[in-house]
Amino acid sequence: MELESLLKVESSPRPVAVFASDLAAGARVAPHVHRRGQLLHAIQGVMIVRAPGGSWVVPQGRAVWVPAGVEHEIEATAGPVATRTVFIEPGFLRGPELAACRVIGVTPLLRQLIVTAVDELPLDYPEGGREERLMNLIADEIERAPALGLHLPMPTAPRLASLCRAFLDHPAADASLADWARQAHLTEKTLARQFLKETGLNMGAWCRQARLLLSLPALAAGRSVLDVALSHGYDSPSAFSAAFRRAFGISPIQYIKGEAGAAMGVVGGSGFRECE
Repeated sequence: MELESLLKVESSPRPVAVFASDLAAGARVAPHVHRRGQLLHAIQGVMIVRAPGGSWVVPQGRAVWVPAGVEHEIEATAGPVATRTVFIEPGFLRGPELAACRVIGVTPLLRQLIVTAVDELPLDYPEGGREERLMNLIADEIERAPALGLHLPMPTAPRLASLCRAFLDHPAADASLADWARQAHLTEKTLARQFLKETGLNMGAWCRQARLLLSLPALAAGRSVLDVALSHGYDSPSAFSAAFRRAFGISPIQYIKGEAGAAMGVVGGSGFRECE
C-alpha cells in the first residue's frame, strides 16, 4: 500500500506533493532514484542518507534535500524514524544550491506547513486557493532554509573509498596518514594530495568529522556519553564533549535532551569549520 501511495505522489499533477512514511529501527531503503526532487524531514529519529557524493546525517527536526535523479539509500540507525517527504517537480525550485544533496534546518513554520499538508490536503488539492498557496509556501521555505554541515564527503578512488568505509565501520580505530598510505600502496604525500582533492578535507579533518557525525545516531539511541566517546576514538568524555561543542555549538547532553537549536551545524556558523 505504501509503494502504491508513493507512486501516486510521484505522478501527481501538482508540482508539490507530500508523503508520510515510517522506518523501523535498523531498516534500510535500498538505493533508488526519484523523478522528482525530495525533501526528507525526520520528525522522529535519526537517519543516514547515502548518495554518490557522500553521506548525510539527518537528526530529528532536520531534513535532507535529494535532487531529482540522484541515486540514494536511507538507513534508520538509532531506532524508528518517522519521515514527512515533500516531492517537488524538477524546475519548480529556482535555487542553484539545490542542485546537490544537503541537510537543511527546518524552521517551526516549515515543519508545521509540511505536517499540515500531510494531515489535511488531498493529493489533487485545488489550484488557486489556500491549498496551493500553502504548498507554494513550503517550496519557498525550502529554498531559503540554511544548509547544515552534516555531510561526510566520500572519495571515489577505490583504494581511498575502501579505507574510509573500513574507518566508518570502526571509528575508534587509530588512523594515521602513514598507516593509510601503506595500506593504499601510496606515498604519504600522494595520499594526502588525493584525499584532499576528492573530499575537500585533509585526512585528519575527515576522520574527526566522521567520528562526530557517527556519534549523533549513537547518542540518539540512548547510549551514554562515556560509551559513545570511547567507541568513537576519544580518550575521555570531556575530550569528546569539547569536540562536539566546537562542531555543533551544543554539548552532547544538550543534544540528547533535544536542545539542539536551529543553527546546529550551520555552514559558516559552528559547523565543522573548526575541525579542519
